[in-house]
Amino acid sequence: MADKTLQFLDFPRRDPDKLPVPERLAGFGEIYAQFEAPAAAEQAGRCLGCGNPFCEWKCPVHNYIPNWLQLIADGKLFEAAELSHKTNSLPEVCGRICPQDRLCEGACTLNDGFGAVTIGSIEKYITDEALKQGWRPDLSGVTPTGKRVAIIGAGPAGLGCADILARNGVTPVVFDRYERIGGLLTFGIPAFKLEKDVVETRREIMEGMGVEFRLGVDVGRDIPFTQLLQEFDAVFMGMGTYEYVKGGFAGEDLPGVHEALPYLVSNINRALGLEKDPGEYVDLAGKRVVVLGGGDTGMDCIRTALRQGAESVTCTYRRDEENMPGSRRDYKNSKEEGCTFLFNRQPVEIVGKDRVEGVRVVETRLGPKGPGGRRVPEVIPGSEQFIEADAVIVAFGFLASAPAWVEEAGVLLHGNRRVRVSANQRRPFQTTNPKVFAGGDMVRGSDLVVTAVHEGREAARGILDYLGLH
Repeated sequence: MADKTLQFLDFPRRDPDKLPVPERLAGFGEIYAQFEAPAAAEQAGRCLGCGNPFCEWKCPVHNYIPNWLQLIADGKLFEAAELSHKTNSLPEVCGRICPQDRLCEGACTLNDGFGAVTIGSIEKYITDEALKQGWRPDLSGVTPTGKRVAIIGAGPAGLGCADILARNGVTPVVFDRYERIGGLLTFGIPAFKLEKDVVETRREIMEGMGVEFRLGVDVGRDIPFTQLLQEFDAVFMGMGTYEYVKGGFAGEDLPGVHEALPYLVSNINRALGLEKDPGEYVDLAGKRVVVLGGGDTGMDCIRTALRQGAESVTCTYRRDEENMPGSRRDYKNSKEEGCTFLFNRQPVEIVGKDRVEGVRVVETRLGPKGPGGRRVPEVIPGSEQFIEADAVIVAFGFLASAPAWVEEAGVLLHGNRRVRVSANQRRPFQTTNPKVFAGGDMVRGSDLVVTAVHEGREAARGILDYLGLH
């Protein structure tokens, strides 16, 4: 009988099939195919079942990765789905958009020469296929407590919090200003990475668990925050970060310069039929586009512009390729789809009279490490260059932007507008108003989806303790 622990020698790493570039650029659908059951079992069987699984430690939600890989190798799909959901509220989303190369797969023992186990693709397969075959979360043993918690924000943190509360007999009522759940999962991340019916399916699942969604409701405008404090037993805030980082150089206000998020949102609104004003849509067809910034949002803008039919897309980043913050997978796909990358280039001015004509950049080299531990780019004197452009997208990231009513409710903020939360292990993510908890980007700053999910789930644990249910 063959030794299954050596299966990685017989079967090399194989990712799901990917659409050819011309087909990708012709539409906005997801580019990766789904594993079939035999391929999923074969790839899952490559796992060594390490006694101290580094993949679990590197995963922000600490998924039981070797365990559900073994269940898939054994053909136990529903058991794998149950186990996957014990640690992650959005496994089908994380399987699609997590930077596995920097997390679980990057820490896989087999990553050293044999090719990491395809953890992300199998995680996606588990939930997609289980739901298709009729699996649903089993809450038959849950006893209602009569407690109700308001959740502000239907993004990853809010959904993670709602999931845990519902599983513990608390009714979550989720408020969101958008007309669909998901936050940036729906309105920021393009469909070629995450098709929107995936998020809508998750909504149906959560409604089946007893989660109530009140969409198109902007807390602070349509309903006072004080009303939520009066009507609910606790409140969780997971509103994310939406204020974009400016470069602070001349020309940012020229016509033809676009912020990354409004650009992405306008494209998704049109695709979903949610566009209220056609003037909001940004069409870059036939234009020479320059994207400033090398993170995941920059990659999303690059690939959206290419699908819109941009004449060319160039991305500038002030550090080198090795130090790019974005997903390696998205970077590779951006290059395959036609983007030109200019590394060690720092913009100093967006040039134009009546509208954008180009971007002036300087070359950089990496100097000593700064306070955050990353090497700081230093400008090389006399290295100025000019890049012609008809449109520029600024994708430098996002800042915390807590609304004024947060502080009015006795919730203190840090100087950078992030929400202050407790480090108390019994009540994690409790704010300075004991009845209010917060998590995700508005606490941590702009970060990964999986991190927001984790913090929402942990905050729910704190809420349960506050309600006397733990």
